Amino acid sequence: MKKLGLLFRETLENRIKKHFKESYSVFIIKYSKLSSPDLTTLRQSLKGSKATLFVTKNSIARRALKDSGLEDLIKSVEGPCGLVFTKEEPVVTSRLLYDFSRQHEQLKLEAGFLEDRVLDKKDIETLARLPGKEVLRYQTVVVLKSPIFGLVMVLKGNLRKLVCCLEQIKSKK
Repeated sequence: MKKLGLLFRETLENRIKKHFKESYSVFIIKYSKLSSPDLTTLRQSLKGSKATLFVTKNSIARRALKDSGLEDLIKSVEGPCGLVFTKEEPVVTSRLLYDFSRQHEQLKLEAGFLEDRVLDKKDIETLARLPGKEVLRYQTVVVLKSPIFGLVMVLKGNLRKLVCCLEQIKSKK
């Protein structure tokens, strides 16, 4: 029979691996000297963006990262670290983490993983500055609509000139 501590660690490691498989992106944060109410506020705001903050022992996190094939992130797991898993839009989560880290200097963005790419602190900040999905959709529609709108206006202008010419001919006769 396994010891309770070992069983607990294995369960925790399997849970982290499951989150890695299900998540669209992962961010590693350092929350040293961050107060408990601030950490609770961060968890609640992450819940709104369908992300989860997971705090565990570094040894368990390192083993889960290694078993998940994310060896590049292992060096970022030092000191009090948390893993933020997001299942949907990573831009919203990265913006939320970036804004929170600017308000609370104790929170540091260390690294992340987005699909097949490892992110460093600058990449996360760049991702946070991207517009949201709705804004990008609007910009795409505007870009696609612009040439069509221009063509319609050119064709409309020719028709307007034709109508003006016909009006002048009519008024002369």
